[in-house]
Amino acid sequence: MTILQIPAESAMAWLLAFAFAGAGLFNAMGGEAVQAGFVRWGYPASWNFVTAAIEMLGAALVVFPETRIWGLALAAMVLIAAMATVTRRREYDELPPGLAMAALTVIEWALVVAH
Repeated sequence: MTILQIPAESAMAWLLAFAFAGAGLFNAMGGEAVQAGFVRWGYPASWNFVTAAIEMLGAALVVFPETRIWGLALAAMVLIAAMATVTRRREYDELPPGLAMAALTVIEWALVVAH
């Protein structure tokens, strides 16, 4: 299947890469409010930068077909950790973005495996 002559697998990969890059930028540039969230969840104050770096690396890996599966695995690990954290802390209002990104990740993973 193609979207504007772009294979669905590639289109979904780019969408996912943009989502993870955006999340990485948000975590890196969110300032004190983002750091306070990480501290509230039990992580060191600078953990937002670690998370941002992992998200940006995942985004970069997802873009290229040769490294896509590794990027998806990294993305899945970040999402599992994020959703486990907010669930453990019972901050369910924080779940929807993670669930949306998890859905994109699963769809892309299925497309990669089927290809």
